[in-house]
Amino acid sequence: MDNEKIWKLKEPGDINDVKHLSAELSVDMTIANLLVQRDIRNFSDAKAFFRPRLADLHDPFLMKDMEKAVERLKLAIDRQEKVLIYGDYDVDGTTSVSLLYLFLKDKIKELDYYIPDRYSEGYGISPKSIEYAADNHYSLVIVIDCGIKAVEKIAYARTRHLDYIICDHHNPGDRIPDAYAVLDPKRPDCDYPFKDLSGCGVGYKYLMAYCMKYDVPIVQLYDLLDLVVVSIASDIVPVIGENRVLAYYGLRKLNSNPSVGLKTLIRNSGISGTEISINDIVFKIGPRLNAAGRIEHGEKSVELLVSQDENAASEMGVQINTFNEIRKSLDRDITAEALGLIVNNEKLFNRNSTVLYNRDWHKGVVGIVASRVSDVYYKPTVILTESNGMATGSARSIKNFDLYEAVDYCSDLLESYGGHMYAAGLTMKIENIKAFEERFEDFVTRHLKKDQLIQTVDVDSRLQLTEITPKFVRLLKQFEPFGPHNMAPVFVTEDVLDAGTSRVVGRNGEHLKLDLVEPNGSSKRFPGIAFSQSEKYSLISKGIPFDVCFSITENVFRGRTSTQLMIRDIRERQSDE
Repeated sequence: MDNEKIWKLKEPGDINDVKHLSAELSVDMTIANLLVQRDIRNFSDAKAFFRPRLADLHDPFLMKDMEKAVERLKLAIDRQEKVLIYGDYDVDGTTSVSLLYLFLKDKIKELDYYIPDRYSEGYGISPKSIEYAADNHYSLVIVIDCGIKAVEKIAYARTRHLDYIICDHHNPGDRIPDAYAVLDPKRPDCDYPFKDLSGCGVGYKYLMAYCMKYDVPIVQLYDLLDLVVVSIASDIVPVIGENRVLAYYGLRKLNSNPSVGLKTLIRNSGISGTEISINDIVFKIGPRLNAAGRIEHGEKSVELLVSQDENAASEMGVQINTFNEIRKSLDRDITAEALGLIVNNEKLFNRNSTVLYNRDWHKGVVGIVASRVSDVYYKPTVILTESNGMATGSARSIKNFDLYEAVDYCSDLLESYGGHMYAAGLTMKIENIKAFEERFEDFVTRHLKKDQLIQTVDVDSRLQLTEITPKFVRLLKQFEPFGPHNMAPVFVTEDVLDAGTSRVVGRNGEHLKLDLVEPNGSSKRFPGIAFSQSEKYSLISKGIPFDVCFSITENVFRGRTSTQLMIRDIRERQSDE
């Protein structure tokens, strides 16, 4: 296992554009360059970026089938039909169901929700749920965050006299299900301008259209934006365009006045009193919501998210925290076992992909384990376990490798599969595992370039430590919310020194706490943290210059906020070419 990383410095923006923007905005050249790299070239672009407006969201009626979907919902409300909201068991699914439920609960008396069981029903619209809806006399089922490939299920649901409205954001198959209405910006026949909404984002646009058509105060929706940002962060969708607007205002709501359920999760995550960021959602809030579906049932997460009672929410929060502790323990144990299988098997170790199967691994954590194994060995990775007599599991990719294409190449060996470029779920007969392993490896070997197997750190710009002023940090902060396609800028500073106070920290001595100075600069020290890089201590403690790449963060300790460098990598000083 080699920890070597390639530092890839991005092309600077056009110098004339950078100079123009620097003058127009009265910002330094580094900030102006970061903006131009994000295709922001004038004052108007910068204003839209730094000051997102909900008024800039696209007209929801540009989405295919929106008119039909809205009219069918109005009919259900006018007739007071029995309506069921159906969604996936992950964070996007449970926040989506909660969004629709909270908006509609005062408008429809007989309204309920249904989250499939991860283990007995699996992903997507389950046959059991169709029977449940028909047997309990629901007439309208709104499906959110899944359903775009459920062609046969929807055909069957029609024979049970059920109307389905599908709100999804995943890639469709060759045929669109014959539901009453299908909202999905990724439909090939949909002209909606922004294709990267989360499932909850599609739900938000649906409710927005309803409010616009029937003169419902749109402020009712603003109260639900904290759910939308949790979905955007947890589902790792690009934080640009409409997602940036929704995330910006969702974070405002999450920080100022979160819902009862989310307030409970914030308290249990230990982030009360701090400014909650996308990262906090990804690493603290999201995993707790996911844990319910992984360990017991996703409905527990919806119960918490729609709760209006602080005491009840507090009790549910304790339960979900327990699920999360179980999840962490399983994740830790299974990851260690998986990594052990690779390190002790030369053939596995030398492959370009990783496919591992163990019938006893917990289905609820195989996706997390796939991510961890992929992070360590940096290869496309599939982790499988047994469920209902089938091998089922999750796949995770590496940068710029289309995992979905690789899985699709093996489709004749699979019973079902779905996903996108970087993550997929799949199910196959146990006897097909070996053939899948070989076919998957064959595809990866033929399509993966050798340099893709070495991790790269994308660096935005060179920077001297002395350029990190309070104004610079303040301007950088306005680039938030960060996320895919708008990642926190990464800088390189060459020729820095350890101030002599750097040390190894962490429960197992795995991290580095640094104090950096520039040899020819001021004596000012710049504190930094390098997670899982303690092996670099021998390099930095020699008293000779080295290079660092980092992003700039704020560290809150005992109520005091200070600037901290989040060190991405450290390497020996590179000789000038």
